[in-house]
Amino acid sequence: MFTEIARKEAASYWEGSFVHPFVQAIGDGTLSPEIFRFYLLQDRYYLEHFSKLYELIADQADDQEVIALLRENGENLRLGEIAVREDFFDELKITDKEIAGIPIAPTAYHYVSHMYRQLIDGTPNAAFAGMLPCAWLYQEIGVRLIQSGSPNPLYQRWIETYSGEEAAQGILKERAVLDRLYEASGKDEQQQMIDAFVISSKMEYDFWEMAMNQEG
Repeated sequence: MFTEIARKEAASYWEGSFVHPFVQAIGDGTLSPEIFRFYLLQDRYYLEHFSKLYELIADQADDQEVIALLRENGENLRLGEIAVREDFFDELKITDKEIAGIPIAPTAYHYVSHMYRQLIDGTPNAAFAGMLPCAWLYQEIGVRLIQSGSPNPLYQRWIETYSGEEAAQGILKERAVLDRLYEASGKDEQQQMIDAFVISSKMEYDFWEMAMNQEG
């Protein structure tokens, strides 16, 4: 199955994410507020495009189940994760002026560009495959961190965003659809799907690095 193959191919980036200092510091509450603020600002740019990509992929897809799922994911993102981020912004007093003035870090830019590229050089299936690591990896991180929780209330809310049953069921549904698409694809498209997933997994790891270093 696609998700088993892709997960194995990207294992080093996933294992690196689980033990990354950014993730560990979220869990133990020691992450610098300045680093978390930088992360949120870069993540805002990423999520803005992530939401658009769900719609763009749905526009190109011809599988009705895929179209419905992509549109559902886009709506859930707007109602859930993006809304939580807006609460964080309010609490941290991040203003529109600050958002407009923050340079986009190269890693955030490259990650978004990689996903858009799948729609140009790849296929809707490859583009969809490249979207999965974000939600799936964060869900696994949330499950790991929720076991002990974070003493920092803000970071605890971040963890809770990804650790619930609703998130888990959403990932299972998305994985099942991508497994079906992979089985129905030719070898070239199957490889494109794997490559898109692995590169996105690497970019997830790089995103933690970008945040910790407050990449300029």
